[in-house]
Amino acid sequence: MPVDVDALLAPPSPVAARALEVVRTWSSPALVNHCLRSWAWASLLAPAAGLAPDRELLFVATMLHDLGVTATFDAHAVPFEDAGGAVGSAFALGAGWDPARARRVGEVIERHMWTAVDPEFDVEGHLLEVATSLDVSGVGFERWSADDLRAVTAAVPRLDFSSAFDGLVHEQAERKPGSSATRLDGSGNVRAGGDRWDAFLDNPRDDV
Repeated sequence: MPVDVDALLAPPSPVAARALEVVRTWSSPALVNHCLRSWAWASLLAPAAGLAPDRELLFVATMLHDLGVTATFDAHAVPFEDAGGAVGSAFALGAGWDPARARRVGEVIERHMWTAVDPEFDVEGHLLEVATSLDVSGVGFERWSADDLRAVTAAVPRLDFSSAFDGLVHEQAERKPGSSATRLDGSGNVRAGGDRWDAFLDNPRDDV
């Protein structure tokens, strides 16, 4: 059955909807779409992998996870995922979440740049790391339905995400040597991921 993209992308709570408004206010359309696609990938993967995340927490973290690369929230002294995590925790506190749950938003955002997150250690962190790896680097296509991948990407297009994000990561790496952005920049996976997505989307008969 084709995925209902509108239902899939709908924020799961009023607080989650406010997080979407935050990213729409301070991020480019391409970055907003990346966040929405990452939420879709995480949401589609969770039941297939037998995982039951806190959907509200995961949505908030997914919407805010890349604010650290934006001009408004860029922090020269810390990695972009740490800056984004701080923004996410502050947002959650402002929304009335208790300090421990608000801190969880920050942890999930920080961990999305780990090379891997064990789902038994952090289910939301795992889902965000895997979902963003798919969207940025084109890693793990086989874990999702090809029809779902195409349906979501048609509704939430990639625009210039790969080239723009590649530039942002490179800038982060130059200013913050030793950060996770340096590793990602050196891997070449952002630009390569764009090529992988182009190849997949350009061939409608591909089956992943």
